[in-house]
Amino acid sequence: MVEPLFTKEDNPRGLLEESSFATLFPKYREAYLKECWPLVEKALGEVHIKPSLDLIEGSMTVCTTKKTFDPYAIVRARDLIKLLARSVPFEQAVRILQDDIACDIIKIGTMVRSRERFVKRRQRLIGPKGSTLKALELLTNCYVMVQGNTVSALGPYSGLKEVRKVVLDTMKNIHPIYNIKTLMIKRELSKDPELRMQNWERFLPKFRHKNLAKRKEPKKKSVKKEYTPFPPPQPESKVDQELATGEFFLRESVKKRKKMEEIKVKQATALTKKQEERNKAFIPPKEKPLMKKTAKAPTEGKLDIEAIKDKVKKAKTKKLGAPPLNPAPPTSSTTEKKKKKSNKAKSKG
Repeated sequence: MVEPLFTKEDNPRGLLEESSFATLFPKYREAYLKECWPLVEKALGEVHIKPSLDLIEGSMTVCTTKKTFDPYAIVRARDLIKLLARSVPFEQAVRILQDDIACDIIKIGTMVRSRERFVKRRQRLIGPKGSTLKALELLTNCYVMVQGNTVSALGPYSGLKEVRKVVLDTMKNIHPIYNIKTLMIKRELSKDPELRMQNWERFLPKFRHKNLAKRKEPKKKSVKKEYTPFPPPQPESKVDQELATGEFFLRESVKKRKKMEEIKVKQATALTKKQEERNKAFIPPKEKPLMKKTAKAPTEGKLDIEAIKDKVKKAKTKKLGAPPLNPAPPTSSTTEKKKKKSNKAKSKG
């Protein structure tokens, strides 16, 4: 149900007291504000709010007039000058004067200790070429401006709630893509009239943290004692201990004798320990027992006589100096020599 607009008829007498708000702006915004100030005066003049720009102090002021009838108009005017001071362009900032539009300025400067880590997480929120920020704007119907240590958001109340959640989670080292994914699923589910009144938890993704580097547990765990408001008992002095044992009342000669006896006992125990350590070097090491060779049992079974015969035949052929199986034919020189020898033998006979 849409609420009716607040008109002059609802508050014909106007406001009783004059109220005003002022805000400072940085030096680099001076040129832009000087340029767009006539447009600011025109926009606020419609709701009968008087703005003023002080370039010497570097401040903007808005105050009500006698014609102002809407009591909430001054609050919207205050938000307008706040957004202009935080680098939001006038075309977007002027939307704050509408009834269904609100703004949220999220401070992120103190959320991360390390400056380098802060810059990285802020850049993660913007994304490559502003793609992450653009996706967030489309899903929430809000204008988001990341400037310095603050994030300025402008849009409907439901969208501002989502923007704040995404920004805070990003600064807590939760990537914005996870929240954008859930927003996309919610947007699709809201289109279905049957699922509007149902629980959406079964459809939404559940992202768990992965603890890659687990903290090592200490070897010795210290057990904390129970807290007591009373201080611990004072330790006994030497005099108190002597009084308890009765040594305090002994003579000095007896005390010296007792001390000497204690020293002698300590020396005797120390000597015995040293002697034991020295004797360790003379103790022979234990010899390892010799391993007895076990004779292999003869293999049972019948001998293959035919196989042995074949082996003997092969061995005979392989003997050194044995004539070859296929001798080469005799040369002519050797035959002539043999003939001469035979002729000589015949002539002698």
